[in-house]
This record gives sequence, structure tokens and C-alpha cells, in this order.
Amino acid sequence: MMNVLRRLSLAIDSFFENFAICALLFVVIVMSIQVFTRKFANFVFFWSEEAILLSLVWFAFMGIAVGFREGIHMGIDSLTNYFGKRVNKWLDVWIELMSLAYGIYFVIYGWEFTVLMMESTLPATKLPNSAVYLVMPVSGFMVCIYSILHLCGIDTKRHTASVVEVGSELEEEDFK
Repeated sequence: MMNVLRRLSLAIDSFFENFAICALLFVVIVMSIQVFTRKFANFVFFWSEEAILLSLVWFAFMGIAVGFREGIHMGIDSLTNYFGKRVNKWLDVWIELMSLAYGIYFVIYGWEFTVLMMESTLPATKLPNSAVYLVMPVSGFMVCIYSILHLCGIDTKRHTASVVEVGSELEEEDFK
């Protein structure tokens, strides 16, 4: 049962991450076409700016959720380095509780905005205006799930990379 749940959550997680990547790719392609057609054909697709804006909003909010999943939200270590492990553990719990509250806020108020904007449409694409706001409860829900998993001690990181800290002493070999 746990294996099925793990695969299902990984599939959902991968879908939203890939959706965000596709949204960014869509922005790059449409913006490039828009610049080209404006420069050389003196023409712009009527829907392009609206589609770019919508894609950027979705990319940004999904990026917020992925950032919470990977634990790459901004943190300041200069003060916490002076605290002991016990204090830092409680601070980590506090941070996750605040992240959960942030996610709940986005779910509640994002859903209210989404419902409020269902009646109006975007001028160029004629999509419901709620398409812009729907990402708020979706990303808020994801942040809530990641926060709960972190509070339970489950590591949600899927990507690893070497991190270079600002001000660290680096050798020339580090960049080869």
C-alpha cells in the first residue's frame, strides 16, 4: 500500500514539476515568436501577451511549491549557527508550521479568488479569469503536503546539486 501511495505521489509531483517547466518553455517560445514577428513582420499575435502572463504566473507559483519541497526557500544561518541543535530543531519545526500556515492561506484565499473570478474572462483568449488564480490553491495545497511531510521527518528533496555558499573559500580545482 505504501509503495502505491509513494508512486502516486511521485507521479502527481512530477506532473506539476513538468507542467511548470513546460510553462516556462512555452513562455520562451511564444516570447521569441512575438519578438520576431514584431521586429520583422510588424505583427503581434493578439493572445501572446496574455498567454505569456498566464504561463509565468503558473510557473512562478508552481516554482514556489517546488522550492518548499526542495527546501530552497531563503534562510539566514548567521544567527542560527550560534544556537544549539535543540534550539535549531525547534526553529525548524516553527518554520514548517509557518510554511503550513502559508499553504493553508493560499488554499483558502486562492480558492476564494478563483471562485470570485469565474464570471469574468480574459480579454484576448476568452479564458475564465479564474485560470490565473487557480494556481494559488493548487500550489498552496502542495506546500501544505510538503510541510506536513517535513514535520513527519520525511525528506521530500528530489534533486541534488552542489551548493556554493557566498563568501566561501574556493579553489580553482572546484570549477574544473
